[in-house]
Amino acid sequence: MHNVTIARVYVKEGDKVHGHNLLREVFHLLHDEQKVRGVTVFRGIAGFGSHGEVHAEDLLRLSVHLPLVIEFFDAPEVIAELLPRLQQLVPSGHIVSWPAQCTG
Repeated sequence: MHNVTIARVYVKEGDKVHGHNLLREVFHLLHDEQKVRGVTVFRGIAGFGSHGEVHAEDLLRLSVHLPLVIEFFDAPEVIAELLPRLQQLVPSGHIVSWPAQCTG
């Protein structure tokens, strides 16, 4: 077993950063630049944030901004180095992380 850090980033579909799709920018950083060990993106069917605005899948809405969770892990020092760069892309308070153990 060895120590890793797991991190989650909470965003919405269609969120932008510097005029670009936020999900794509974060994924590019994690996959292409930092090459973290594992990344999964989860698409929620409903959610709300600190402002209480509900985002939900609804057949009557044509434009839906559903919640996305980007989860990734790597060695603690890799994640510690990465988080400041990620915080420049993602709104404040939308990143959580915790220590874990990885088998194998």
